[in-house]
Amino acid sequence: MSYSSTTQTKTAQTVRLYRMSTPEHECPWGLKAIKLLSEKGIEFDDHRLTSRAEIDDFKAQHSVGTTPQIFFGDSRIGGYSDLADYLGVETEEEEYSYTPVAAVFSTAALVAWAAALGIPGFMGVSLSMLASLKLMDTESFTQSFEKYDLITQQVKPYAKTFPFLELLLGLGFISGVAPIATGVGSLLLGTSGAVSVFKAVYIDKLELNCACIGGNSKAPLGTISFLENAIMVGMGAFLLLSSFGGAPPKEEATQRISSGHVEVALLEASDSASRSLAPTGLDHLSTSSRVS
Repeated sequence: MSYSSTTQTKTAQTVRLYRMSTPEHECPWGLKAIKLLSEKGIEFDDHRLTSRAEIDDFKAQHSVGTTPQIFFGDSRIGGYSDLADYLGVETEEEEYSYTPVAAVFSTAALVAWAAALGIPGFMGVSLSMLASLKLMDTESFTQSFEKYDLITQQVKPYAKTFPFLELLLGLGFISGVAPIATGVGSLLLGTSGAVSVFKAVYIDKLELNCACIGGNSKAPLGTISFLENAIMVGMGAFLLLSSFGGAPPKEEATQRISSGHVEVALLEASDSASRSLAPTGLDHLSTSSRVS
């Protein structure tokens, strides 16, 4: 499909735009590229990638991690921002917002405070809430997550299972069940996430939305995303240290308290029975008088 305007800029090269356009997701950067090329009067061929297989094949063929991609002849210009730089115009900045992130963590903090769950409980509630947001639209989350997550780029199904793994970790932090498994899982997920974010933001210089609160979020991928994963690593390490040499696990402590309550109840019952069976002074006198 070709686009043109009355003020076309004549180019000796064929301009091609490849962009994601699936039933579940229309890439906003591809639409911005269409708008920019049309405004500049540049004819181009619009190649829509309409399935996950097409998108993956295109990325592998051209060794790129994101779409859209624009080509002038045989030369790859890059994405929307690269196109804007090539044409010498200002890019349209994406609207970013930290409000969803603040809402999730402030709500989790209030829940943990109200229920006296402590810091592990806060972590558990936070992870559970984040997982629920991802599960609301797993397709959008997967598309956003694979743009920067290193494991997903190698093993595609990982993105589908990630929200469930995150939910299990959240429940583990809240309940105190299987602290070693929870700690190890938190370390692994947090470390892989931190490395992926660091590479995408500080090495590859990508401007992406963070998939941490769902695929359709406006939260930018950056320092906050890195800190979230770093905190997960820290909490996992803390849980492991507590399990191997620190405070007793939550269920063990609960059992000890329950056992103490039972012991106290048995002692009180035994004492009460002893008092009821012991003869009183009046009974002793009455017995003596009968004998005499």
